[in-house]
Amino acid sequence: MEDAFNLIEYKNGYSASDETVQCLYCEQQYMVDEIVALDEKLVTARHAIKKHLIDQHGGPLLGLLSQTKEQLGVTQTQKDILVLFAQQLSDTTIAQRLEISTSAVRNQRFKLKEKERQATQFLSVMSLLNNGHDWQVHRGATMIDERYQIHEEERQHVCNTYFDEQGRLKQLPSKEKRKIIVLQQLSQLFDFQKNYSERAVNDLLKMKVDDYVTVRRYLIEYGFFRRTKDGATYWRQG
Repeated sequence: MEDAFNLIEYKNGYSASDETVQCLYCEQQYMVDEIVALDEKLVTARHAIKKHLIDQHGGPLLGLLSQTKEQLGVTQTQKDILVLFAQQLSDTTIAQRLEISTSAVRNQRFKLKEKERQATQFLSVMSLLNNGHDWQVHRGATMIDERYQIHEEERQHVCNTYFDEQGRLKQLPSKEKRKIIVLQQLSQLFDFQKNYSERAVNDLLKMKVDDYVTVRRYLIEYGFFRRTKDGATYWRQG
């Protein structure tokens, strides 16, 4: 499979456009508005392609499992076990057929579950990247929870409340969520591609806050900033 199909298409076993439905594993296709004669019945193109997948490829699951281990991103053993899992065989039966121990089958099952979890997270990352996700949580956040569920209107309201017209901080909020919004705003003073000395950090913060020492400490505590052990070098988390 050289084309990049989406998750739904892989689960269905066919791709669909405005004009055709196309099997993912062979050249079979039908026009979307085509009426197909099948088993002495007239059926739609989607019904026909689904019947084709079952008859010729064993259905969407076995169609996928017919691909190479490289395409599936698994080892040969994992692919063999997946094929047997698809047949709903017991671990004991699978172990006997593959000439391995039952515990080895269970271990592979665990590894496949872990692979599924990783794949789900990776797909989520790529989906967010492809959709131009606007990160609300900074990379160094020490604990991600409901405090980071920040809507743009809320962010704007907090900034208008705690910063004056010149963008200088009037006071540091006591509520955690508001404090995070303020710290996010102040962190924008720094380029995450640059390193800063403590003095340089202080000088930039002094432009916007009076108690720059407290704000600098919070920027580190909340993971907006990191620094070397000797405190000589600071940098903003991207």
